[in-house]
Amino acid sequence: MINSKKECENFVSYCNYPPKGQRSFGPMRAQLIYGSDYYENANSQIISLAMIETKEAVQNIDEILSVPNLTGVYIGPADMSSSYGLKPQFDVKDDVVYSNIKMIAKKAKENKKIAGIHNGTVKYAKEMIELGYQFVTVSSDFRSMSTYAQNIVNEMKNKEEIKSSSSSY
Repeated sequence: MINSKKECENFVSYCNYPPKGQRSFGPMRAQLIYGSDYYENANSQIISLAMIETKEAVQNIDEILSVPNLTGVYIGPADMSSSYGLKPQFDVKDDVVYSNIKMIAKKAKENKKIAGIHNGTVKYAKEMIELGYQFVTVSSDFRSMSTYAQNIVNEMKNKEEIKSSSSSY
């Protein structure tokens, strides 16, 4: 969660190795996968997305997007809704949060940064792509697994109801 230019500068510096940043060295596993020259090439592979989830972050979006080496921003609409005193929700359409969502996509594009957003549905994610979002996530692992599990339970209950209603007992 990033709320100011200074927080964003610190965040980006923690993501990158010197001379771009101040990330500590210790990528033993990364060197096994990417080779012994990982350190020399890592900064060109690092993606830094500042979470924009508060009223303060929205007010400071121009300064946040101006930070060198920031790859982009990622919107958390539920937290942003909460920050404005609204019920946390995804797939926002009709309030100040939706205005922010549209504005941030536009400003990210103007600053040549990636705009990302979390979505509750595929339909809304496609609408966000139309607005200019280049990185969209839909649902979550927890929601996906629990929805699938609930569908199985519902299906089993329906089969049990069918079975019991057709029983000869």
